Amino acid sequence: MSAADVGADRARLTEVTIMTMTPAQLQKQNALKLLNKMKQGGVAALPGAAPVVDRRAQRKADQALGLVPFAVKLNSDLIKQIHTQAEARQLSVQEVVAELLTAGLAAK
Repeated sequence: MSAADVGADRARLTEVTIMTMTPAQLQKQNALKLLNKMKQGGVAALPGAAPVVDRRAQRKADQALGLVPFAVKLNSDLIKQIHTQAEARQLSVQEVVAELLTAGLAAK
């Protein structure tokens, strides 16, 4: 059996395997392929986009500054106001929220 025959047999086996997979198995295989592509990275950042920061390094830097993640659900109008203030003052949303919370708590 030549190398070409072996390659052809593998291709046929792959086709048969894919054809006999259940939809759930096919979905799982596609998800694994996607995860592997994401792990490999290599995707160039968009022009003008912020550089990609390692999450672990960012978390350690935040912890060193005493920052703690704090998720809340707020009204969309309130969020728009916060974003507007942040853009107008050229600050991050995080900085604006911190200032607003500090001022609100100090007023009580």
